[in-house]
Parts: sequence; C-alpha cells; structure tokens
Amino acid sequence: MEWFNVGKIVNTHGIRGEVRVLSRTDFPEERFAIGMKLGLFKPDAKKPIMVTVASHRQHKNFELLTFEGYPNINDVVEFKDSYLRIAEHDLTELEDHAYYHHEILGCIVFSEEGREIGTITEILETGANDVWEVTPQAGKKHYIPYIEDVVKEIDVDEKKVVIEVLEGLLNE
Repeated sequence: MEWFNVGKIVNTHGIRGEVRVLSRTDFPEERFAIGMKLGLFKPDAKKPIMVTVASHRQHKNFELLTFEGYPNINDVVEFKDSYLRIAEHDLTELEDHAYYHHEILGCIVFSEEGREIGTITEILETGANDVWEVTPQAGKKHYIPYIEDVVKEIDVDEKKVVIEVLEGLLNE
C-alpha cells in the first residue's frame, strides 16, 4: 500500500495530548477531520501506528490534533518528528484539471512537436499558479508555469505532459 504525506508532527502542545502539525495538504479540514484515520510514521519506521483524529483546530500556522486513546502529553511526546500520512485508497477525487503532486512528479515533458524537454522533479507553489521544475538529461533546469497557455495535455497514466514552448520559456 502506498502512503501520502499530509503533515509532520513538530512538537506537542499543552498537556492534554495535543500535537502541533505542520500541514502538507491542501485539504487540512478534510485530512484532519474528527474520526479520520491516519498512519503515523515515526522516524525510520517502516510500518505506521494507526491513529484516529479526536480533535482538530488551527493555531497560528499549525494544525493542532489529538488522537483517540492518547489523552495526555506523555502519550504523544514520542510522536515528535513523525509524519502523518493517508493511504492511497483514502485520496479523494479532484476536480477536472487538478492533480495530486505525486501524479505530476516524474512525468516526462514534451514540446508540441514531440521533443523531450525533461522530467518534472519538483512542484513549486506560488500564489498565482504552480511552477514545475523540469530537469533535462543534460543542461539547466527549466521552470514551467502550470497555466493553460503553456500546458496543453497531461496524461498521468502515461506520465506524459505536452507543453507549448512560448518564446523565452526554456533557458536554452
């Protein structure tokens, strides 16, 4: 089973079993909903501890969570630096033309003429739109904005993206 990161426990919060989570999801209200089951992966652990969210609230830039069966700080202090992940079967359907990062990362980018440009190696989130870092087999990395004018076709099953190469887009 494949697991996807939704947050990292960076510390405890108070004495009542709350943990401070740095969210890594666009859907915190869904991923951290009361009753949601998450896999808690301690550092270097191969198998998760399954936890169920008992409470969730936001505080500053963090999500504060408690888990069923872990009522005080002594129960959760060992979870510091652990990752919270969801199982692949818990991923929700996205609207048209929206993709999970794991679906885009590793895709090969081609020009409309069929020339291979490189592989998407990172996704940078900006305020307006995502920017894909495309690494060619040789040479400098390219930064492709995920906008309609540039990205013409995405096939996540084939791991293939086709773009229109606008003037000045590729730093060649």
